[in-house]
Amino acid sequence: MDASELLALYRTMLIIRLTEEELARCHQQGLIFGACHTYVGQEAISTGVCAFLNRDDSIFSTHRGHGHALAKGMPPQELMAELFGRATGCSRGRGGSMHLFSPEIGMMGTSGIVGPCILQACGGGYSSKLLKTGRVSVAFFGDGAVNNGAFHEGLNMASIWKLPVLFICENNQFATEVPFTYSSGIPEVGRRASNYGLPGFEVDGNDVLAVAEVAREAVTRARSGDGATLIECKTYRTRAHAEGMGDFSYRTRDQVEQWKKRCPILSLRSRMLSDFGIDEARIIHIESEIQSLVTQSRLFAEASPLPEASLASANIYSAPRAISVRAATIPSVPSDVRIITFTQATHEALQHEMAINPGIFVMGEGIGERGGNFMTTKGLYDLYGSTRLCDTPICERGFVGLAGGAAMTGSRPVIDFMFADFLLDSVGEIVNQIAKIQYMSSGRLTMPIVLRGCIGIGHSAATHHSGSYYAMYGQVPGLRVVVPSNAFDAKGLFTYALRCDDPVMFLEHRELLTTKCHVPTDDYEIEFGQANIVRSGTSITVVALARMVHLALSVCDQLDRDGISVELIDPRTVSPLDTETILRSVAKTGRLLIVDEPPAPCGFAAEIAAHVAAFGFDDLDAPIRRLTGVFTPTPYSPPLEQAVVPTAAAIADEIRSLVKE
Repeated sequence: MDASELLALYRTMLIIRLTEEELARCHQQGLIFGACHTYVGQEAISTGVCAFLNRDDSIFSTHRGHGHALAKGMPPQELMAELFGRATGCSRGRGGSMHLFSPEIGMMGTSGIVGPCILQACGGGYSSKLLKTGRVSVAFFGDGAVNNGAFHEGLNMASIWKLPVLFICENNQFATEVPFTYSSGIPEVGRRASNYGLPGFEVDGNDVLAVAEVAREAVTRARSGDGATLIECKTYRTRAHAEGMGDFSYRTRDQVEQWKKRCPILSLRSRMLSDFGIDEARIIHIESEIQSLVTQSRLFAEASPLPEASLASANIYSAPRAISVRAATIPSVPSDVRIITFTQATHEALQHEMAINPGIFVMGEGIGERGGNFMTTKGLYDLYGSTRLCDTPICERGFVGLAGGAAMTGSRPVIDFMFADFLLDSVGEIVNQIAKIQYMSSGRLTMPIVLRGCIGIGHSAATHHSGSYYAMYGQVPGLRVVVPSNAFDAKGLFTYALRCDDPVMFLEHRELLTTKCHVPTDDYEIEFGQANIVRSGTSITVVALARMVHLALSVCDQLDRDGISVELIDPRTVSPLDTETILRSVAKTGRLLIVDEPPAPCGFAAEIAAHVAAFGFDDLDAPIRRLTGVFTPTPYSPPLEQAVVPTAAAIADEIRSLVKE
């Protein structure tokens, strides 16, 4: 490196160190509301790695991310303002120390959860591979993350798909307060790379030149298409895990002092003077400049306004968009029109969108040449190849986390997880990451991802292949939850999902996949939050989802002959939920029955009942009733299975009973 490059490294490290020391003082003065995880002692790592990244390369970080953000180009004033909770902060006051977002410079976010950054960086690498952008993604994580499943799943995926990713382990010897020597059966991290067929390196993380040399090679390797690299940087944090925490119950003062003598900044300063002959006046000028910058940054942060309280719930979802072709209800059709199955309808929507949007790719187990367990992707592999129809290992957390990173970096993933039960292995990635990214980035990142798969009881599938869980996901801000009941709705809703910038949980009842109805060949969308009045009536309102719509509809004609006119409503989406249509119906009929396959406690039926009780109570002529599944895991044997879900006969009996009240 020449003098200018060395001085640039020194400048970056000094910005990190002086900013962190100022933040530590600010925390002591009560200017920082929450946690403050400083990077003091580790500055050489982010500096050496980021020196070879372009502005549009992406980095994904962990809770100790101040140094990564600053090394990637974040102005200190934005970082300090964020920790002060100000509107001018990099996350607009929504993140604090652990949640730093600046997508404008490729800072794609830091997480308070250990491990997701590894998977998200894989997603950034997958976007680069799919869209052929030449961009590199970097995951910065601590030694504690290498004992997490995300590490194994991430490195394995990066290896088999040759993703342009750098995995940077900052081994600072402790995960919070647990020593790495205790928590890991393998004393080194870098050598683990060989287990995944990746190159791995172990370097002195306090030597910025050593880090830079290995990082330069790794970035070059990634850009040339040769895949990922694991780099273990051995270092030490010389301040507590977080400001204000006790520090000497698990390590000694003497140990900390010994590591302070290996300060990466003092080391580079000394070498610039002795080994490279750089004039000390140039170094002093930089030191003075950075001190002034940090002082001004603190003044800026203190003077910045706090966010408006009215913005607390902004950016949970993406901005509404214009719909190309609307369709509200199944049209009446002559007998000679096309009738296709539920699965064929969603397949048609997916094939159409993949043809016009090269950013769409599908991931899942067996969705490639095989075409999916339920033929959801049959034939698409031959059209679009293995990158866009990507078979995965059995690692739901891994490829769901990857999909989140891919969606953040320009792609539009569709995750086919077969059964809703399997997705539970990745629920942390969905709830803590995917659902919150738009909000935490103040709308500067979108999350266009579709998570699709089967729900529902039937076929003696037993308890690990029969779950629904839409009520659980409906409680998560940021998610859209869609549950179609027929092929027409499935095509329109799936098309809308594939064009939506929000994460969509698209849940398909297994017992409906072969059911048929009229589905136009035309391109059309059904907007979320628009219920379908399946059948008009005046005696009672029945609300049902998925298979329960069909069971309820099957008894309506007989009830009508008995003088009971049923108005049947299919909400289509759990989130958003069209409560207005339900309230209008209850105002007309005076009675409400909610039929739902999952159990009653804390469920979808309870939400509708609570809403109508709060806003439609005066219209009710009888108590609200719920008919739901039994509160039990799903059994295997057919008579046991049939005993835990509502039947058509039970629905008819409940309607008759309620009408009499």
